[in-house]
Amino acid sequence: MTPCHCCLSSHGDPLPLPSCTSADLPISRLFSTESTMSDEIALQASAERRFKIYTKTGDKGTSALYNGERRAKDDAVFEALGTTDELSSHLGLAREFCDESKNGISSKLEKIQCCLQDVGSNIATPRSQTKSEFKLGRTEFDKNGDLVRELECWIDEYDTQLPPLKNFILPSGGRASSALHIARSVCRRAERRVVQLVQDNHADASVGKYLNRLSDFLFQAARYAAKHDGIEEKIYHKVS
Repeated sequence: MTPCHCCLSSHGDPLPLPSCTSADLPISRLFSTESTMSDEIALQASAERRFKIYTKTGDKGTSALYNGERRAKDDAVFEALGTTDELSSHLGLAREFCDESKNGISSKLEKIQCCLQDVGSNIATPRSQTKSEFKLGRTEFDKNGDLVRELECWIDEYDTQLPPLKNFILPSGGRASSALHIARSVCRRAERRVVQLVQDNHADASVGKYLNRLSDFLFQAARYAAKHDGIEEKIYHKVS
């Protein structure tokens, strides 16, 4: 399994993340442009170091990308990164409600959260402005489309167990369902933040495609959660 890559802390600075597999060493940030070591050697060396949570490098309103470039924290790249991070946080809350409900969705959400870390790595490595082939290759996302196809399989799986849609559904259906609807709406915003980055060749097109399909999955998952809990979904009625 491909390990998770770098992401950003809540204040915008890059932080190391554990790998997706317990057998792999944690992957630490490699943002220094002054190092004379190769990327591979730096990766091995940094894996054994411990980094402080606060770096103070972002105190002046800028933060670093994986390619070593520094940008203002309100840059479009950090807006996209922050929104995918927000999405993962909502998925974490939804997982807790799904665990309480025992609806079987939680394990899927956990994998999606790992995938979102890799989405963040891709966004944090602008494709058109990164010269390192190592970093470009290491942060490539869903090259063969397997992750999108997996989401589509999950969508189809739930679809066979749900009644057909006949009306607009209001976010509702219990705690798990409502939390998944919130995650869905944040996912839509994350996709909007990524569109321009993909058009400018700053992020892989697969990132936008994954987020698009993910919002569809979260809609189906919300409906399934409501059905599992036996809670009726609220339907839109025109207010006259």
